[in-house]
Amino acid sequence: MTRAADDLSSFIAQCRDRFQTALEFALPLEHGAAPRLMEAMRYAALGGGKRLRPLLAYAACQACGGKLSQADIPAVAVELVHAYSLVHDDLPAMDDDSLRRGQPTCHIAFDEATAILAGDSLQTRAFELLANSGDYKDGQRLEMIRALSHGAGVSGMAAGQMRDIEAEGRALTLEELERIHYLKTGRLITAALLMGAIAADAPAEMQDTLARFGDLIGLAFQIQDDILDVTSTADVLGKPSGSDARHGKSTFPALLGLDASRDRAQALCREAHQLLDGIAEGRNTGPLRDLADYIVGRSH
Repeated sequence: MTRAADDLSSFIAQCRDRFQTALEFALPLEHGAAPRLMEAMRYAALGGGKRLRPLLAYAACQACGGKLSQADIPAVAVELVHAYSLVHDDLPAMDDDSLRRGQPTCHIAFDEATAILAGDSLQTRAFELLANSGDYKDGQRLEMIRALSHGAGVSGMAAGQMRDIEAEGRALTLEELERIHYLKTGRLITAALLMGAIAADAPAEMQDTLARFGDLIGLAFQIQDDILDVTSTADVLGKPSGSDARHGKSTFPALLGLDASRDRAQALCREAHQLLDGIAEGRNTGPLRDLADYIVGRSH
C-alpha cells in the first residue's frame, strides 16, 4: 500500500465510526409519527456507499484547523441530501433503476410513494439538523444552510439534473456537458467542503479556495463515473452499468474517448492539488489531496 493510500485509509477509519454514529442518531429507528417512512429513510441513507461528501466535510474542517467533531452535523446533512437525490434519481420518472449500492432501490424495496416521501424527508431532515443540532454560532448555521441549499437546489444539483434530463438524446458540446456536471455533481461536493470550513469558522479566502477545489474535483468525479459506466460491471459498481447509453446521454468518453477522459480527470486533480499548495503552511491538507487522488483512481 502506498503512503497516500495508507494515510487515506487511516483518515477514513477515523471518520467512519463517528459519522455512522451521528447518522444513526439523526435517523432514530423508533419514530412514532410514521414508522414506515423512517424505515425507508434509514434504508436509503444507512445502506453503505462511498461517503465521499461526508469525508470531504471532515477533511475541509480539519484543513481549516477544526476538530472532526465540529463537522459531524454538516457531514450528516450533506449525506442526507445526497441520499435523497439518489432515491429520486432511481424513480421510474427519472433514471428508472432497480439497483443501488448492491441492493434494490428504495422504490423497489418499498413503493414509489414511500420512496418519494422518504427522499423529501431526508432533505428536510438535513436542514433541520443544520438549524438545531451541534454547537455553532447562528451565523455559522445560516452560512451552512446557505451553502447546502445553493449546492442542492435550483442553482446547483437540481438544476444540473434538469439540464441532464433536457439533454437526453441530444449531442452536447464539451462545454455544455461540463456545465451540467459542475451543477449536478460538483455543487454538492463543493457544499460539503464549504460546510466543513464554515463549521471550523474558516476565513472567507480559505472558503473560496475550497470552493474552487470542489468545482475541480466534482467534475473529475463525474468524468470518472462516466468512465466506470462504460468499463465496469453492475457487480462492481453496485448499480446498473451502461445506464448512460440506455438513456441517450452524452458522456465524457463518448465525446473525448476513454484515454482523453482519463487525462482530463487527472489534469483536474493536478489543478486541485495546486490550489491546495497556495494554502498557508501548517494546515493539514493531506486528506483533501488524498481524496482528490481517490476520486480519479477509484474502481466504483
